[in-house]
Amino acid sequence: MSDVTGIARGLGPSLDTSAGRNTWLAWLIGLTALLVLGNLVSDGSIPLNYGWDVRVNCAAVDAYADGLDPYFVKNLKGTRFSYPYLPVTLDVFRPLCAGGVLVAHHMSLYLVLAVLCALALPGLGPTRTSPRDVALRLLCVFGAFLGFEWVWASGNFAILGGVLTAVALRLLLSPASGAWDRGFALRVGGAALLGLVTSFKLVFCPVIAALYFLPLPRARKLALVAVAAFGFALPILISRLFYADLFSSWLGVLTKQIPDQHVVELMENNPSLLLLARSLLEQVGLGDSKPVMFATYGIAALAIVLVPFVLSVLREVGSGPVREGESLLARLDRWLIEHPRVATRVTVLAMFALYVSSPRLKEYAFFELAVYAAVLIADLPSLALAAMLSVGLLAPGMVSISGHTVEGGFILLIVALATFWILLLDFRAEPMRLEPRDAR
Repeated sequence: MSDVTGIARGLGPSLDTSAGRNTWLAWLIGLTALLVLGNLVSDGSIPLNYGWDVRVNCAAVDAYADGLDPYFVKNLKGTRFSYPYLPVTLDVFRPLCAGGVLVAHHMSLYLVLAVLCALALPGLGPTRTSPRDVALRLLCVFGAFLGFEWVWASGNFAILGGVLTAVALRLLLSPASGAWDRGFALRVGGAALLGLVTSFKLVFCPVIAALYFLPLPRARKLALVAVAAFGFALPILISRLFYADLFSSWLGVLTKQIPDQHVVELMENNPSLLLLARSLLEQVGLGDSKPVMFATYGIAALAIVLVPFVLSVLREVGSGPVREGESLLARLDRWLIEHPRVATRVTVLAMFALYVSSPRLKEYAFFELAVYAAVLIADLPSLALAAMLSVGLLAPGMVSISGHTVEGGFILLIVALATFWILLLDFRAEPMRLEPRDAR
């Protein structure tokens, strides 16, 4: 037996009745791992000038240190792209860019950060994290949706968002302990961190709403949502109050008020549902109508992702006992508290759904989507795991290694939506799989 097969067998599902039955899954996992590794080796060996985003970010930090306005591309050395982040990040990123180490060695450093990201992720199952779980999370973080490949090549700071998201999920989804107030304090920290992460890219702030599905009393859940919202707003407030001139320039970048330079805008080419809606409308001559475009996008996001998710959760809530005079929202709160492992699973799936529904979803943003998927992948049964590996990792990996580009198309979006439906159908089939038998 080859070394790859031996390793793959160790990654197979631990809950299946027969190891022999899972030989095919072991080979599939091994094949996926080889493809992911092959893509990374191939990308790393191509003599291209990688790291265009990290050069922009550090050039902006350098321009700011020299007293120049970093939101004017003419003040940035060696790039034609504009700096997209809030003014407060210029001081936050200064230690990262000091000495030019990050620009020169970002690919090596990003590999380490991606590993730390996978290791920081929490588990949802009743058992302790196994080597198999860690391996599957690593595989998902590195290979799902080609997100890491784009982050690795571009040097985009989405890698930092992924690491901080993993830490936030670790704090938010930690199992309840006897020190309940201490556990809630950790969740408050996780909520604040999640809010800060969403402030890096403002379009992802709806992810905060997923915190309502945590297995906590309603008042505490709403408190966590409020903390996350404050964490989201805080960098904006600091930038507005203490970086007033730069804040105006930042708004100018977003609103096209600075002429003759790259613009960071909602309609910039990206594989999102909004741009897919525009592309389809262009086929019937309605692509220039923004009201129709946004209406189509909203209907698509609701019909394909959000409404099926909500109905699936309510279907399971409705299958439980009903107390006299209890509202639907109260039943949902009670059901989440009575089934904490299901609640954490629903919370992460809600985050995935809200993230993939974003109106602006650049290729590198799929790395953070892969982080959410990595929380869920380890607890999937054999068939669902095989489907997710095939759709979320193997399919885009084959496109990448064959030399075809996904930029300018909607392959990554379609793959991510298919993955969402694999996860959702698995939840509908076995919603109580992670709960102890006496709690089902």
